[in-house]
Amino acid sequence: MRAPVKLFLASSNPGKLKEYRVLADAAPPHAPVELELVPEFVALPAFEENALTFAENAAGKALHYSRFQEELVFADDSGLVVPALGGAPGVHSARYAGVDAPNEKRIAKLLYEMRNLKEEERAAHFVCAIALARKGRAVAIMTDHVNGSILEAPRGTQGFGYDPVFYFPALRKTFAELTAEEKNQRSHRGKAFRKLLAALSSML
Repeated sequence: MRAPVKLFLASSNPGKLKEYRVLADAAPPHAPVELELVPEFVALPAFEENALTFAENAAGKALHYSRFQEELVFADDSGLVVPALGGAPGVHSARYAGVDAPNEKRIAKLLYEMRNLKEEERAAHFVCAIALARKGRAVAIMTDHVNGSILEAPRGTQGFGYDPVFYFPALRKTFAELTAEEKNQRSHRGKAFRKLLAALSSML
C-alpha cells in the first residue's frame, strides 16, 4: 500500500485543518494524503495577502511558507464576489468591515451596500483558490466557484462568514442552512480541493 503523501496547510487554524481532513475523507478515490498544519506557523515570517486575485494570494502564501518546509505546502484564499458591487467584497472578504470585525458586521455592511439592488443584481458567487508548492516552487493552482445570490436578511445557523445570506438555488437554502455533508459536496472550497487531490493523484 502506498504511503500517504504529507500535505502541510499554511495556517495556524485547526478548524480549517479539520475541514480539509473531512473534505479529503469524502473525496472520490485519490492518492492517500496526510494533512497537517505547517509546524510553528505563527513563529514564521508572515505573508502579506495583498494581491488583486484569490489565485495570486493563494500562490504567494504557498510559495512563501514552502520555503520553510521540506514537504508539500498548500494554501488557500477564498471569498465572496458580487458583480453588481464591482466584485466586492472579493479578496477583501475577511476584512470587508475592518480587520477584526465579526461576521455580523461584515454581513451588515454587505446588506447595506446592496440595499437598493433587486433580483438579478443580487447575483453572487463564492470563489476558492488553492495552491500547492514545494521549496519555493509552485506545483499546482486550482480554483473553483459556486453560484448563488444574496438575500436581504440572514437565514440559518451553520457555517461562517457570509453563509447566512448566500442563497444556493439548487437546494433552496442558504449555505448556513446546509448540513456539513451538503456544503462539502457543493462548496467552492470542496470543489477546488477535490481538483487538487485529483491533480496530485495524476502526478504520483
